[in-house]
Amino acid sequence: MGGGPAGLSAAIAIRRRGLDVIVADHAVPPIDKACGEGIMPDGLAAALELGIRIDESAGHPFRGIRFSEDGLSVDAQFPGGSGLGIRRTVLHRLLIEHATALGVDFAWGTRVTAIHQETASVEGQTIRTRWIVGADGGQSRVRQWANLEDSTRHSVRFGFRRHYRMAPWSEYMEIHWSPRGQLYITPVGPDEICVVWISRDPHSRLEAALPQFPNVAARLAKAAWGGSERGGASVTRRLSAVYRGNVALIGDASGSVDAVTGEGLCLLFQQATALAGSLAADGLAGYQKEHRQMGRRPAFMADFLLLLDGRDRFRARVLRALAARPELFGGILAAHVGRSTPAALASNSLAVGWQMLRG
Repeated sequence: MGGGPAGLSAAIAIRRRGLDVIVADHAVPPIDKACGEGIMPDGLAAALELGIRIDESAGHPFRGIRFSEDGLSVDAQFPGGSGLGIRRTVLHRLLIEHATALGVDFAWGTRVTAIHQETASVEGQTIRTRWIVGADGGQSRVRQWANLEDSTRHSVRFGFRRHYRMAPWSEYMEIHWSPRGQLYITPVGPDEICVVWISRDPHSRLEAALPQFPNVAARLAKAAWGGSERGGASVTRRLSAVYRGNVALIGDASGSVDAVTGEGLCLLFQQATALAGSLAADGLAGYQKEHRQMGRRPAFMADFLLLLDGRDRFRARVLRALAARPELFGGILAAHVGRSTPAALASNSLAVGWQMLRG
């Protein structure tokens, strides 16, 4: 249930294991969503494990991450590869094409009204099923029906996205910090960028936030919009369990990390692989364990990065320390995409603290 990237990735992974799959969604493609539209290198690798090769021609590569605030900037390249900016609708189309080629069946424009032990009610019809996968997002009805709402942590920030028709000015995904939130800029094509404003204020909008970033605002002033502004919530939610009986959750339905990590797509690709393996083994206990393990690094990195949100003096000191020792930012970025050990991250963090004391 749910035909976004999480549901399609699960369908692809499960179908590759030889099971018959039906994807049901009340929406009709293309399905869009407000997001930063960037896939980190580890996300591209996780997609490839599903047999999904996302070619650079589908979007625009970015070589690393850049943090900026008040004229201070620090950047680092990813170790061993680039990330990819890609329009959400383009990614959705690619996933549908891949799932279709594998023989996945679709029930677009149909609403699931109830689930039972071995059946699902879809538009008044009863479909017999061995497994039910809830891939229906942060407000998951499947999660409610399966009584899996219990969570150990929950917080919300609010994001608003707009596309601008202009050539990217940077080879990096940029995060511009301010006392009120962050502006994320991702190249998604040779003549298009994605701009997202995220804050804790549900009433704050992108247009009102841009004056906090005069250099960016000046660049965007003459650019045409590539569609309307779209909003959504960036939720941190850690569920106590992601399955019950024959019902499993995946993607945002199964919990989520803040968008500051950019790891949402990577996580759902990894979850799809783990889920398919568990279903092929005729049980979900293994999926629960793997789901918890694969979420630890993104959750830690989200907590680490959000220490900078709303702590202006602390953030300024951290950025000055990283600008003085940019190799430390490279080490943190390597940990972020899973290319270094927790011990290396701890060492880098201590070095940043030492540099802050010296500065």
